[in-house]
Amino acid sequence: MPSTPEPITDTHEIAALRAIVEGTAGTVGQEFFQTLVKHLAAATGTKYAFIAEFLGETPPGSRAGRARTTAFWFNGAIAGNVEWDLRGTPCEDVVFGNVCHHATGVSQKFPTDEPLVQMGIDSYLGVPLRDPDGRTMGHLAVFDDRPMPDEPRRLFIFRIFAARATAELLRLRVEKQLRESEQRYHDLFEEAPIAYVQEGLDSRFISANRAAMRSLGITPDQVAGTYGRSFVPDTPDAQRRLREAFESVGRGTDTSGVILELRRRDNGQPLWIQWWSKPDVSGEFTRTMFVDITERVLLEQEQARLRAQNVYLQEELKSVHNFEEIIGRSAALAAVLQLVERVAPTDASVLITGETGTGKELIARAIHSHSPRRDKPLIKVNCAALPTGLVESELFGHEKGAFSGAIAKRVGRFELANGGTIFLDEIGEVPPDVQVKLLRVLQEREFERVGGSAAIRADVRIIAATNRDLLAASKDGKFREDLYYRLNVFPVHLPPLRERSDDIPLLVQFLLRKFATRIGKRVEAVSADTMSRFQAYRWPGNVRELENIVERAVILANSDVLEIDPGTLSPAAVSVTAAPSSFAASSAPSQPAGASLEAVERDHIVATLRKTNWVIDGQSGAAKILSLHPNTLRSRMKKLGISRAGQGKT
Repeated sequence: MPSTPEPITDTHEIAALRAIVEGTAGTVGQEFFQTLVKHLAAATGTKYAFIAEFLGETPPGSRAGRARTTAFWFNGAIAGNVEWDLRGTPCEDVVFGNVCHHATGVSQKFPTDEPLVQMGIDSYLGVPLRDPDGRTMGHLAVFDDRPMPDEPRRLFIFRIFAARATAELLRLRVEKQLRESEQRYHDLFEEAPIAYVQEGLDSRFISANRAAMRSLGITPDQVAGTYGRSFVPDTPDAQRRLREAFESVGRGTDTSGVILELRRRDNGQPLWIQWWSKPDVSGEFTRTMFVDITERVLLEQEQARLRAQNVYLQEELKSVHNFEEIIGRSAALAAVLQLVERVAPTDASVLITGETGTGKELIARAIHSHSPRRDKPLIKVNCAALPTGLVESELFGHEKGAFSGAIAKRVGRFELANGGTIFLDEIGEVPPDVQVKLLRVLQEREFERVGGSAAIRADVRIIAATNRDLLAASKDGKFREDLYYRLNVFPVHLPPLRERSDDIPLLVQFLLRKFATRIGKRVEAVSADTMSRFQAYRWPGNVRELENIVERAVILANSDVLEIDPGTLSPAAVSVTAAPSSFAASSAPSQPAGASLEAVERDHIVATLRKTNWVIDGQSGAAKILSLHPNTLRSRMKKLGISRAGQGKT
């Protein structure tokens, strides 16, 4: 069993112990360690004493490492701290938690420790300083140029000093960790992207991090004089939210996710925040965190504005283009609307036929808007208005570099219409090579971009329209017969306006209100003579021609009753009573019996072009007079062989 140290009775030793207790009681840190080594040297009767910390981890089984003194008593005075390698020194063994005592012969045992050899050191005593987990933090040591016999009381006193040194080292390490932790939390607090504020119960700021100051537009020197409630507008809703939040905090409960609109100090712009407050356990202040959601709120407001604008514009479009108001009560129109009502809920392909200006696009839109695809796009393609070489690219898109000028990938109309409806107006003008690809879309529900090889699925309903006799064209080899039958799953034929004379008064009144409102004129009625002329006229341009004439008449009107010059609408103006084409108009020269429809169309177009001096575009152009799109007229001229150089026929 270990021997129990004898009671300390020596007056010198008792004085030393009293000195270590009393001398270090009011000191900490460096002053504590210096006092400690001074009294340790006095208590052990040695010239040299130090306390040192080991630097870094020492690998298992290795005796390498370094140490540095924290306080060094050097022959009667405090010396500067030193750092050294432990290898080859008496301190090396202490690293591993061992008490190391060399009563004599130190210089001979450690010849490589040059400082000890030069000082003539003969004895050494070192004790490890361990933390609660048993790790060696450093050591306490004394040495002398005289022998140091093994005395249990000296070692006992030594251990008391070591215990005091260990306690102070641990305290300093904990203090350092607390400082580092506090600094880390301070850095997190200051640099956090979320705003943090500490407020008194009166909402006066105690502290605020950079994010909070940046959001609120205040500087560090303004924090202490700022009240959180000063940012809240004086609106009833904002004040109610603020009152409820502070009442919640006053009850000691959290305020979670309250959204407030604040005033910003720097530019007067509103600041929207979502904030959370939690009272401190002391009840003396609150901790508040808030997130700047201004961008989100403004985006939501903008989205709401755009949604409202979109609804407004949609209503405007309906008003201007009459997409959903098909005017009329004639039996012929009622029959068409019954067909629309039946086919709209299905996914069947529809072929709308009828003369130019009868409202084929209007019927197509009615079918789409009453179908299950109503919330998806309706994409319109005027096939006659597209250059022949670009029809395929417009319909199906193209890959980059597919042809000269294809500098980027293009999404075609079928892809844009995915999930919705595509309206192919004037389908009879599509070139034969594109007709093959349209047939594939109808049969296999897929297509490829120009220059591409990947098949693209097409969930698209097809509605086509034409003023040509496609069946006859297919018999003549000008239109694919198989494509015709694929398109003509459900035919809808629109009667010409001359077969809807009962609808003319309703249409005239509707158009009168529309154009009077748009132009800003007070024209409220139509004279009886004018209405009679409207109903007697044969309307080769159908509803489109009627719309143009009413608009022009409203512009020229001098009273609140609409009047049309008798010469404008003459029953004798049309020589063909039921011409299936809009081109058989009053200005066409008389044709011999049995003349072909193409001959009638050609002569009518040539006569109109001569009147306009071969001007196609513009308000006075032939296209306007014929109620045609300029590109459509050019296409018809090309097909009929009409050119100015040939004066009508090439």
